[in-house]
Amino acid sequence: MEVYLDNSATTKVRREVVEKMVEAMEVEYGNPSSAHRKGYNAEKILSKSREDVAKLLGCESHEVFFTSGGTESNNLAIRGIVHSMKRNGNHLITTKIEHPSVLNVMKQLEEEGFDVTYLDVDNHGYVDLDELKNAINDRTILMSIMAVNNEIGTIEPLDEIAKLKQRKDKFYFHVDGVQAVGRINIDLKNINIDLLSISGHKMHGPKGIGALYVKKGTKIKPILYGGGQEANLRSGTENMPGIVGLGEACRFMKDNFIEYEGKLRALKKRLYDGIKSEIPDSHLNGPDIDDGAPQILNISFLGVRGEVLLHALEEEGIYVSTGSACSSHKNTESHVLKAIGLNHEYIEGAIRFSLSVFNTEEEIDYAIQILKEKVNFLRRYKRR
Repeated sequence: MEVYLDNSATTKVRREVVEKMVEAMEVEYGNPSSAHRKGYNAEKILSKSREDVAKLLGCESHEVFFTSGGTESNNLAIRGIVHSMKRNGNHLITTKIEHPSVLNVMKQLEEEGFDVTYLDVDNHGYVDLDELKNAINDRTILMSIMAVNNEIGTIEPLDEIAKLKQRKDKFYFHVDGVQAVGRINIDLKNINIDLLSISGHKMHGPKGIGALYVKKGTKIKPILYGGGQEANLRSGTENMPGIVGLGEACRFMKDNFIEYEGKLRALKKRLYDGIKSEIPDSHLNGPDIDDGAPQILNISFLGVRGEVLLHALEEEGIYVSTGSACSSHKNTESHVLKAIGLNHEYIEGAIRFSLSVFNTEEEIDYAIQILKEKVNFLRRYKRR
């Protein structure tokens, strides 16, 4: 049996999405900038896909700009605001548990002379709102705080964070929504977020496509220059197959949100309860089981190295991770698990399970059974 539990790294593309993408490559393959009928048809498809993304986000279609993925969306949001607002200040705010596509941009901006505040989090991964409030000053031009942490599933209090904006035009609020959109409810019409990033391959769409929500009136400059596509914000011929795939994936997420969220939470609870009852010395990392994102579960198995357990599970067809896929080739401890105060033993034994609607109860039960066998074996082997 194959059990794929690494959906925070990437998801299986829906068959319906693939079919739409193939049609965009084989039938409606025109360039949306072309003046003939093929171009006109492509432009209509582009507009429809933009509308599907906007409906999921709860925004207007003209506020959606297509990119190559979450990393580009985060870079465009942060650097685009910095370039536009640097005369107003040089202070940026983020957290210590952000994705590398945010943290590494911030580190580079520090080298360019910007002042960055990295907020602490508590042992569940939540931002301290008082610390955030105290960090905001007259030089602040941007705060970038993720909606859902990709390693431990903490859902940050976006509503409360957004309320800390004293005036709409004083500074901007960017949210990395890559692990959140489609799994938790985000309605941009009812929350004061200025920019939000999404990625197609995290929601059963294709790789190489994403989008950035930019609230109307936000002062942002492009980081790529060329033919002026995407209202001059993101030049380059549009990735039409990817855009069609992202739009179709967003449509499925929108139409089935309640069902999907309920299924994910039930599967996550089943997995957690099984681990806790069958495997002693296992520790939940991050928020309480009912509080975190429905698809992410991070557990430390004491006395076991996570990387060794990962490969032991792989031998039985179970695919998991030890943390962010973007950091998996770096021989360093998880910065997220460090930030929530875990010691080396807990960090070393951590496994991230991330679920999708394609998972079944049978798969979860099989994973629990194999986990128990492998953890027990590795612990006995270590004691020899």
